[in-house]
Amino acid sequence: MKIYSWNVNGIRAAVARGFLTWLATAKPDVVCLQETKAARGDLSDSVIEPPGYASYWAEGQRRGYSGVATYSRQAPAGWYAGLGIEHFDADARVVVTDFGDFELYNVYFPNGKASPERLKFKLDFYAAFLEQVDARVKSGHPVIFCGDVNTAHKDIDLARPKENQMISGFLPEECACLDTWVEHGWVDSFRQFYPDAPEAYSWWSMRTRARDRNIGWRLDYFFVHESLIKRVKGAGIDSDVLGADHCPVWIEIE
Repeated sequence: MKIYSWNVNGIRAAVARGFLTWLATAKPDVVCLQETKAARGDLSDSVIEPPGYASYWAEGQRRGYSGVATYSRQAPAGWYAGLGIEHFDADARVVVTDFGDFELYNVYFPNGKASPERLKFKLDFYAAFLEQVDARVKSGHPVIFCGDVNTAHKDIDLARPKENQMISGFLPEECACLDTWVEHGWVDSFRQFYPDAPEAYSWWSMRTRARDRNIGWRLDYFFVHESLIKRVKGAGIDSDVLGADHCPVWIEIE
C-alpha cells in the first residue's frame, strides 16, 4: 500500500497544474491532501471522485482557507473529520480514515508565523493532537499520521538552520514538540530510511525561486507509531513533482 501526502496549496490550482494527471500516473493507493482551500460544492465530480477513487473531506468555516481531503482506492471501514475540539476543527485540519489494522490521520498543522497568538494556537494544537493519537494507540488502534507539520525538525531538515532559529517553523519550542512525538514512540519514516540524507526538502518559497537552488525546508512528514514501523518498506520525497510550493512525500506499508 503506497500512501502519499501533499500540501497542494489549493486543490483548484493543483488541478489546473496537472494534479489529476499526476494521480492517474502515480496511482497511489491513498493520497492525503492539505490546504485544499475549497468545499466539495465548489468542485466538479471529476475532482471529487476521479476514476478509481473516493474522497473524504474536512471543509472549514472560512472559504478559501485550510481544508484537507483524503483520496483512497480502498473504501475505509470508517472515517471522520476533526479532533472533536471546536476551536481547532473550525479550520478543517484533520481527516481520519480507518483501514482496519491502522488509522490514517491526514493533518494540516497550523502555521505560527502570523502572531504570538497563532504560535500559541499551533503549540496547543500539537499538544491536543499528540494526546489524541497517543490515546488511540493505547486503546489498541495503531496510527499513522501525515501532512504538513509546518516545522522542520532538525538542522538537517532545512537549508539555512542558523538564519531561521528565530522564525516560526524552526523555533526551539516547535522543534521540542517534535522531539516529544519521537519520545512517545512516533517514528519519522523518512529518517528511518535516510537518517543522514542532506538537502531533502519538501517546501520551497515561491517568492524567491528557492526551488531552483534547493533552498528548502522539510515540512511534510509521515510519522508511524513504533508498533507499525516494521511494516513500512519504503519512504520518499518526490521533489521532481511540480504543481505547488510543496512536493509529495510518501511511504509504502505492507
